[in-house]
Amino acid sequence: MRVPVFYAVVLAFFCHSDSLEIQPSLYGSTRSQEAILNPSDCSARTKQQQVLTNPNNFSVDVRMPGVSPTGSDTYLCMAYPVPTSRDAYIVDFIPHASMDTVHHMLLFGCKTPVSTRSFWDCGSVQGTCEDEASIMYAWARNAPPTKLPKDVGFKVGGNSGMSYFVLQIHYGDVSAFRDHHRDCSGVTLRMTSKPQPFIAGIYLLMSVDTVILPGKRVTNADIACDYTSYPIYPFAFRTHTHHLGKVVSGYRIRDGKWSLIGRQSPQLPQAFYPANKEVDVKYGDTVAARCVFTGEGRTSKTYIGGTSDDEMCNFYIMYYMDSKHAIPFLNCMVTGPKELFEHIPAEANVPITGTTGHMNSMMHMGHSTDNQDNRLLLDANKAEKILDPDFHLEQDSAWPQGSLQLGQVSGLAVDSDSNLVIFHRGDHHWGADSFNSQARYQQRSLGPIQQSAILVVEPANGNILKASGRNMFYLPHGITTDKENNYWVTDVALHQVLKVSGDGRDRILLTLGEAFTPGSDSNHFCKPTDVAVDTETGNIFVSDGYCNSRILKFSADGKYLSEWGAGSSDRRRRIPFQIPHSLVFLPDRKEVCVADRENGRIQCFIAETAEFVKEIKKDEFGGEVFAITYSTAGGGLIFAVNGESPFRSAPLKGFVINYSTKDILDTFSPNKKDFKMPHDIVETRDGSVFVGDAGSKAVFKFTTQKLHRSVKKAGIKVEELEEMEAYVRTNVRPDGNMSKTAAVKEMQSVSQQTQSEAKAKEEKKSAAKPNTADGVLPAIITTLLLIPLLVVISIGLFICWRKNNRCEVKTEPSSRVGILGKIRGKAVGSLNLGNFFASHKGYSRQGFDQLSTEGSDQERNDDDSSDSENEEYSALPPPQSSS
Repeated sequence: MRVPVFYAVVLAFFCHSDSLEIQPSLYGSTRSQEAILNPSDCSARTKQQQVLTNPNNFSVDVRMPGVSPTGSDTYLCMAYPVPTSRDAYIVDFIPHASMDTVHHMLLFGCKTPVSTRSFWDCGSVQGTCEDEASIMYAWARNAPPTKLPKDVGFKVGGNSGMSYFVLQIHYGDVSAFRDHHRDCSGVTLRMTSKPQPFIAGIYLLMSVDTVILPGKRVTNADIACDYTSYPIYPFAFRTHTHHLGKVVSGYRIRDGKWSLIGRQSPQLPQAFYPANKEVDVKYGDTVAARCVFTGEGRTSKTYIGGTSDDEMCNFYIMYYMDSKHAIPFLNCMVTGPKELFEHIPAEANVPITGTTGHMNSMMHMGHSTDNQDNRLLLDANKAEKILDPDFHLEQDSAWPQGSLQLGQVSGLAVDSDSNLVIFHRGDHHWGADSFNSQARYQQRSLGPIQQSAILVVEPANGNILKASGRNMFYLPHGITTDKENNYWVTDVALHQVLKVSGDGRDRILLTLGEAFTPGSDSNHFCKPTDVAVDTETGNIFVSDGYCNSRILKFSADGKYLSEWGAGSSDRRRRIPFQIPHSLVFLPDRKEVCVADRENGRIQCFIAETAEFVKEIKKDEFGGEVFAITYSTAGGGLIFAVNGESPFRSAPLKGFVINYSTKDILDTFSPNKKDFKMPHDIVETRDGSVFVGDAGSKAVFKFTTQKLHRSVKKAGIKVEELEEMEAYVRTNVRPDGNMSKTAAVKEMQSVSQQTQSEAKAKEEKKSAAKPNTADGVLPAIITTLLLIPLLVVISIGLFICWRKNNRCEVKTEPSSRVGILGKIRGKAVGSLNLGNFFASHKGYSRQGFDQLSTEGSDQERNDDDSSDSENEEYSALPPPQSSS
């Protein structure tokens, strides 16, 4: 059969090649999803730039109108009028760009821009503004958003002298546009008309005459100016150089004493980081900065300039001052005297390695405590491993060291001591008879779960530290901890959200919803799934859930504040949530992200206003996303697990996703056995990732491990040896209680047995000396069979040639995605049956009229269904009004 199969594959290849020739490429290979827009999309996005949220607050979207630079190091600008003639204040900046496309961008405020065309080349003598341009925002290297302190804003409009925003973007490498796409990068401005007591401004210290000699190990660029105005209060700083910069530091000098304002590596994401809040600047002080460069590796002099081959030395101070004396922009370009810089602290010349030492930009606007410093150091170590292509998340198969005796694992959390918290269902199961058509729980007679439903576990070894939650819950679902280590939990049978004390005494501190009573108003839930807690305000967010496609927001004491539905990344249509299943709060961005399970997407919203920010949807998810969590490391990472879709279009696995670019950096799955229903995911402080699986009633631990490269050992590739070991492990399947040594021995014995059997077969084969005459008849028969087959193939090729693209073969993207090794793109000329059928399910998801099964078993063929006790069900109820 091998010969016919080979020819069939060849035929399919030719047909698929014909179809590829006339199909346009769907996606580029290097830029982020954020930038993949056609010109009409860009125009639509920039025409509707003002978004009203309430009478005082609004947002302005300032973006490039679909540009495609033709050369490297192009500077393009666009102007947008301030949308009010009254005084207004910018209180938040949200960037929309990727360093794959944009080198850096600046936002200026001015009265008269150089041009009011849709965009212009501002790298020439034209520049940005006819009058003085005030820098209000700067971004580079995938920096996270910048949020201003309370009561502080950049004043625009009215009598501020700023009637226009001018966005300037430096496009460094034009190869990012080799597919001729059009770019819509820019920034969203969150604004208010409410007067702010303090006005923000930017103080830019910049070197203009530094020359970096080739091969010289250290070159310092020093800037210093005397300050002669009203007091300013720095609250953030930003550094900027190009490739040769090692460290940039800024200081206030008062009475001969140098006080640090901020210090950072310019090779990290160039965000505004928290400044030393104890340092103010007043009349008579000196403001100074130093950039440290190296000329190693260069063969010619490097000057300050605007191209990527030039250098820059910029230290930005974002400050506020009393509104009565507000100055929006200050600058200093004076070379500091050598005698002054003889006293600069030694730290200014100590390079900062490429860690993420202060990735929690703008979170606290002040000094870090020792505990925070330790946490940031751990974040740095995590980011180095996760973003290093030589590292990959692998299962720790020795965890847990003992038996946890879990039921269906529905939720995971991490407490403030970085211990793992497990929420499970003990001897209760979500089955087909658990709910009636009105979503009411039908198994109350079983009573509550008698086992301890909440376990606090040592993440290193899996030992149980504390157990609680007896006789409290009926069908647990989600769990989250707050900073006091209380548990916020959801119970789909109770239709409630409970705040439970974390001291082991099982005190219910707050109850939201009515027990066993489903509903859709502000006082009722219907199978709520998860809770997220705002780490600053204490506000909580509830995903509700299996019947109601909404997110609700409550104050810390349980007062109803607001609710919202799904956002839309496509202005032409809005797709409602289909089981918002998991929530996570992003502390550095003040956002809430939702795993919209049945839509197979992740959506993020501003926590304060519920404004839609972004959507992450990948083919690799296979149509379902069950759970997400977030880490501030590496500029922001989302960890996610997908679920089994009705059409099994993708394997079950975990994902590491770059928040800013939406790229999948890594995928992971268990080594010994597959996920059955990965239901929740968390990451601990040391970078370990835990996945709770409701199907296998287990928790899996994953840690970052060094990848094994494909090197030869005795003529056999390591990859081949690893595949053999995986095959043996799959067939041996040692008992969960078997010791690791015993499992290894058994694997070795099986391997030896396999080799012995292979050797015996080889000896038997060599002993049986074949007669050459016996092979003549089969050869003749094979030849006679091939002749008509070749005729059929020829006819098929002729038909494909005539019909051109009607013969197509679907190709699947590789499921093995390593860190930063993701092959982007999409099969062309293929039909995704999973997506096709998913869009034709034929039932509504509104209110109670929703099919809501934990594993969507009712949408599968019976032959493909797994054991029902490992799945969660809910019957399809008729439409009715909420209770």
